[in-house]
Amino acid sequence: MREVDVVGVRVEMPSNQPIVLLRESAGERYLPIWVGAVEATAIAFAQQGVVPPRPLTHDLLKDLLQATGHELTEVQITEVKDGVFYANLVLGEGIEISARPSDSIALALRTGSRIVCSDQVLDEAGLAVPDDQEEEVERFREFLDQITPEDFDADQGPARD
Repeated sequence: MREVDVVGVRVEMPSNQPIVLLRESAGERYLPIWVGAVEATAIAFAQQGVVPPRPLTHDLLKDLLQATGHELTEVQITEVKDGVFYANLVLGEGIEISARPSDSIALALRTGSRIVCSDQVLDEAGLAVPDDQEEEVERFREFLDQITPEDFDADQGPARD
């Protein structure tokens, strides 16, 4: 397993489908995972530090873990089958719970838990970005700094100039 960082979320064109982009912490591979609009918003909220007036589902799960004395130690992205990614939530007691990667990432960002990905998934679905393409990745990061959760409204698509 290799640790990955969340680069951010964006809307892939022309499909208008949100993706979360992960980057291998000690490497050059990126892992794009297509997610739903609700999950993209939850991830963007967590990255931007947005605290809703009432807990959303991922906030509720975080509160539930804390209230019951459990700790999310890590999220594991374990496999990809037929284009579908699978993940596990690993609790401090060694308990593993199957979950969607999008929900797992949103929860990990709220709890400060690390995210790891199997070598097999990175080998199969990861994209190596050579140094000469880092400028494009930097432009993507700048885009992510400007995007808001409202841009993921499923009915309207991303904001445009």
